[in-house]
Amino acid sequence: MKNHSLIQGSIAKGLLFFVIPLFFSNLFQQLYNTIDTLLVGHYLGDNALAAMGATAAVFELIVQFSNGCGTGFSIVTARYYGSKDETELKKSVATSLVLGLIISLVITIVSYLSLPTLLRVLHTPKSIYTDSLNYIRCISAFLIITMFYNLGAGMLRAIGDSLRPLIVLFCSSIINIALDIFCITILDMGVLGAAVATVVAQGISTIICFLLILKKAKILIPHKEHFHIKSYMVSDLLGQGFSMGFMFSIVSIGTIILQSGINGLGTQIIAAHTAARKLISLFCLPLSTLAASMATFVSQNKGAQNYDRILKGVRLANTCGVIYPIFLSIFIFLTAKYLVHFLSGSTNPVVLNNGAMYLKINIPFCMVLSILLNLRNAIQGFGYKITPLISSIIELVGKIVFTVLLVPKLKYIGVCVCEPVIWCLMTCQLVYSYRKITSIYKTQQL
Repeated sequence: MKNHSLIQGSIAKGLLFFVIPLFFSNLFQQLYNTIDTLLVGHYLGDNALAAMGATAAVFELIVQFSNGCGTGFSIVTARYYGSKDETELKKSVATSLVLGLIISLVITIVSYLSLPTLLRVLHTPKSIYTDSLNYIRCISAFLIITMFYNLGAGMLRAIGDSLRPLIVLFCSSIINIALDIFCITILDMGVLGAAVATVVAQGISTIICFLLILKKAKILIPHKEHFHIKSYMVSDLLGQGFSMGFMFSIVSIGTIILQSGINGLGTQIIAAHTAARKLISLFCLPLSTLAASMATFVSQNKGAQNYDRILKGVRLANTCGVIYPIFLSIFIFLTAKYLVHFLSGSTNPVVLNNGAMYLKINIPFCMVLSILLNLRNAIQGFGYKITPLISSIIELVGKIVFTVLLVPKLKYIGVCVCEPVIWCLMTCQLVYSYRKITSIYKTQQL
């Protein structure tokens, strides 16, 4: 399987061949939770769906910090790959494996112990509390699997290979669907069955991913001498990893705070929001995938000192990110209520109408979200750690303001308009920062 270059040749073609497998990889990963949602909603009803939805923000916080660390580590590896420094590349992989093990164990212990208190703080309704706790505890107990899958897939993408992670996730998605059906409909494990199916499927994908690295991506395999941990490498990896991890976590903390306001609106609203959020995650996947490719694209080209190429690549991504949401908005306005019904299995007008309202308000603003994500990942690829964190802090503060001041008065409409308003503020900050950063590199080239 050929790795298509991101540092030479046609930018559009290079990104296309990199993004398409990455898109389907992310699609299959999304299917883990979407199939869970569909089966739980259809077979177990609105309360069970609400039990999963009540933990969605907590799930996102735990998993996204791990994902952020893995993505940050891969940015360092991509930079060494772009500069053709194989020794440092292998050192970065070795150190990433050690740090990944330590970080995942610490997060697992802390999250597992704190979850009961956290769910109570979030005002999780008593009728769904037990199911919610069982679901999220099962996920958090096996966080090491999530961390190492993201490390393995991230390292493959760092060298331009987004096809093999796709193959891995395709296989594990099929397994996940089969296990969902088996655990929920045959073993009658309820919401816990969805968590078990997800964990087992992710475990299988992690094993396959590392087997592929051993056989097909030997440049990523470190030797004994590469495990001699150096302080500069730890500093570089933790700087990038924690920057992205905390960036995702700050976003997730804001979502948790907002979720506490949603939980106070009742199980029907929770179910509506759960279905609508899953749909937005699926429909916005092309945008988030293209944005994720910007971190690798910019990092590799920075290592190769192709600064003009970086500007053209980001401009192309922003153009695509504006065109797609226009057509998506038309589709959503025609089908929103039917889509919510299909995913949730609910016929309750409260669930259908509120879920549809969320989609119709948020989808048009995805063009703003796309530019936001493209620029934030590009800035990460340049190696800047603080600027993306500032955008996440803006999101956190905005969600606190909405939860405390607006959601109690506006109810669910306040939830619907929350993120579009915040996206616009974040994008203004990132456009200013990106222009400032690129002007520095333009000056260096002259």
